[in-house]
Amino acid sequence: MFTGIIEAFARVNALTKEGDNLHIELESELTPELKVDQSVAHNGVCLTVVSCNDKFYTVTAIKETLDKTNLGLLKVGDFLNLERAMKLGDRLDGHIVQGHVDQTAKCIASDTLDGSWRYTFEYDSIPNNITIEKGSITVNGVSLTVVNSYKNKFSVAIIPFTYENTIFKELEVGKIVNLEFDLIGKYISKLYLKR
Repeated sequence: MFTGIIEAFARVNALTKEGDNLHIELESELTPELKVDQSVAHNGVCLTVVSCNDKFYTVTAIKETLDKTNLGLLKVGDFLNLERAMKLGDRLDGHIVQGHVDQTAKCIASDTLDGSWRYTFEYDSIPNNITIEKGSITVNGVSLTVVNSYKNKFSVAIIPFTYENTIFKELEVGKIVNLEFDLIGKYISKLYLKR
């Protein structure tokens, strides 16, 4: 389980294909604190550390993960948002995040406001994922509040701290992001569709 509160960045150092798998070697200030078999969210995708040393660590994304997330679009030098799994008893500062990306979305608008930023994302509504105004959404692993909600798009507002301490500062119109919809909302939607 995660909270959607980003701890650090990781920079992609190397990408190695092996069959349908992609091994991603990363460099981060968190690397010395990581260990093999630990779960870490990368742009909201829960991946297992398979090797690490003082400077670099490696995770592996399988075909299912590459098909449903933006990790297959990574290039050497790209940055990712990182969050380690929450500790039992810690404060839940964001919202309950599983690290299981539901689908991707495209950034269709980026607006600089007076002291904040607003981003709008469009996604395929076929999987019946929904957002609600003032509800929670995870974008590239960041726990956010939905500002405007429509059938297959939504907007979020970004405060300066979040802008500076996540990869939102590099997000441009046309970029693909990972979405994890609110867990409670997903259950309610599924129950409603069964009626």
